[in-house]
Amino acid sequence: MIRYLEHWATAAPPLFWKRQGSREVLWNGGKEVKLFTSALKAFQCNNCIVIAQRKHLDDFLRGRIIGRLECGRTQLEVSEELGIAQCVISRLCQLFQDYGNVNRCYSTGRPRVTTPTEDRYLAVTAKRSRRSTASDLSRQLFSDAGTKVSMQTVYRHLGHIGLYARRPVRCVPLTATHCRLRLTWSREHALWTPQQCSCGMFSNESRFNLQSDSRRTLIWRAPGTRYHQENTIERHRYGGTGWLVWGGIILGSRTDLHVQSVTKKGHTYRDVILEQHVRLFRGAMGDEFLIIDDSARPHHANIIDECLHLEDISRMDWPAYSPDLNPIEHVWDMLDRQTAVRQLPPTCLPELRRALLDEWCNIPQHQFDNLILSMPKRCKACIASSGRHTPY
Repeated sequence: MIRYLEHWATAAPPLFWKRQGSREVLWNGGKEVKLFTSALKAFQCNNCIVIAQRKHLDDFLRGRIIGRLECGRTQLEVSEELGIAQCVISRLCQLFQDYGNVNRCYSTGRPRVTTPTEDRYLAVTAKRSRRSTASDLSRQLFSDAGTKVSMQTVYRHLGHIGLYARRPVRCVPLTATHCRLRLTWSREHALWTPQQCSCGMFSNESRFNLQSDSRRTLIWRAPGTRYHQENTIERHRYGGTGWLVWGGIILGSRTDLHVQSVTKKGHTYRDVILEQHVRLFRGAMGDEFLIIDDSARPHHANIIDECLHLEDISRMDWPAYSPDLNPIEHVWDMLDRQTAVRQLPPTCLPELRRALLDEWCNIPQHQFDNLILSMPKRCKACIASSGRHTPY
């Protein structure tokens, strides 16, 4: 009988007591609820209704119900004896009268709109044109096969084969010559020891802007294929008003962050960077000091070569278009993220300059050291990709 009360408790209208003359009646949505005497007593004693989870009747219990009904018992008596709602008994009896059995029918769900051939067509089209949107794929399938599907259907079918809409990775363009030079350099430095890494200063420049470089273009790619050639966009840089910053990291130390608004040129790099920052570290570390920078044109100007020769500063040959091999690129990413998540993000260039200088000092030194010690792994990743883009 408790299950009978539970059935009424799960109904939409609320249950409440109402006095009629000298007796109290249980009302459900404006109608009087007639209960058996035992159930009414149990309800009044407990003064509460326990909501039970919906459960399906097993085959044995279904057989017991039909057996009692065939013996002449009424549906009300079977419901009270087994504690099952009378509506369930009624539906089970009707099912037995219509089909001659009470086995539960399992449906296969909504029929599929597309055929396996059309599913393969969607997959091949998405892989060939990875920048196509779900709407484009839906229209193309309708024009070629005559099957109309929704965008959600396209997302679901492509998700079954591991293709999801993701943003492509922005990388620098690499030619065959660049890949060959990167591969050669990585093979030469794949066995770097921590002692060798501690002698080098990794330095580079980066531009920070107030505007975002976010691109809303999505591509279809499978998990683990982010840095594959077909899933990347090759770009050099983006414009906008901002600051050009320079910094250098070394095991256990770092340089001051230099912020300037003008374009970097040879004489500026010599007078500001080499004279004021690099030369001091060269004097402190001795002859083993090695500066590591990219192959930008201002770094290889004649005045720069003359200055390095006069100061007796050694420079490592660096393959062109290899920001993924330079650990300081991850430092710029950390600096950009920390600047963006400040409690008061910068809204003008002076605020951006102060934020960059503050966040540069707040980055823990152990993060710089971990990036520098990852050089052997970076070289091995470049070798594994045959000089192409790496996950770094």
